[in-house]
Amino acid sequence: METVQLEIAAVAARLVVDEGLDYGSAKRRALKQMGLPARTALPGNDELDDAVREHIAVFCRDTQPIELLALRRLALQWMVRLARFRPYLSGAVWQGTATRHSDIRIELYCDDSKSAELALLDIGADFQVGTITGLGGAPVDVLSVHSFCREINEDVGVHLLIYDRDDIRGARRTDGKDRLFRADMETVRCLVHDSAP
Repeated sequence: METVQLEIAAVAARLVVDEGLDYGSAKRRALKQMGLPARTALPGNDELDDAVREHIAVFCRDTQPIELLALRRLALQWMVRLARFRPYLSGAVWQGTATRHSDIRIELYCDDSKSAELALLDIGADFQVGTITGLGGAPVDVLSVHSFCREINEDVGVHLLIYDRDDIRGARRTDGKDRLFRADMETVRCLVHDSAP
């Protein structure tokens, strides 16, 4: 990778770790901060992922594992609450790069898209409805809630991505490094148990 792309990855990694930005937003903001033209070649997500892990190892070695475990525990609580929707954890909390600034992403696979909204209403959760880019680049509805995480003493954004039940077939896909993009509830439960001090 070229030197400029490495520099962009390093700046973007800091924004991901310290501000909780997603990879695309972090790369675009890194370009602006560095005063580079909008057409500058950007590092790929794998390169940025490597830079994020390096940034964490250098600057957050003592705090990040504790924060990550707290976020995984909170994610598991939400997965248990919404177990009937076949939840899968994805994003930084699953991949192991989350810090206290990261949001939790949980994918739900529903027979009826409104059923998840009704479930949130039943438990008294205040949520907002939006749309983001999901599997295969298609738009997907997302229900966003704020959930207090006692272990890090902060509100955490929990984003519930609503998929059709049949989309679950693609949930066990892996990336170019043979890592799962997402994890089911039992995998997360084992991960939390194995990481507990």
